[in-house]
Amino acid sequence: MKHASITTKTIGNEGELLVAVWLINQGFTLLARNFSAAQGEIDIIATKENVVAFIEVKTRQSIHFPLSQVVTPSKQLKIIKTAKIYLMRNQFVDSIYRFDVALVNKEQGSLEYIENAFQGA
Repeated sequence: MKHASITTKTIGNEGELLVAVWLINQGFTLLARNFSAAQGEIDIIATKENVVAFIEVKTRQSIHFPLSQVVTPSKQLKIIKTAKIYLMRNQFVDSIYRFDVALVNKEQGSLEYIENAFQGA
């Protein structure tokens, strides 16, 4: 069973790397990857034109259910709380920020990037 989790983690890491490269090519500056706090983890934090983007990356080998439905309200809340910790620790006091989701389908070789996928409180 441990093999499956390693495979899942490897697939996730590959997806995050793909998204990181894509973001750089779009003019973003990466600030952090896999930022962790007690509340949760954020896959990628990047900035472009004075906007800080907190990006959740979802990678699948193939599609068994819509990727757009995998960021649950409880996951969103964890990301929002973790983002607030990051903003305070790094003194982004008056920054504009948003929550984006990147959906990677390895089978199709596709990347769908959703800006403002959900709102922070």
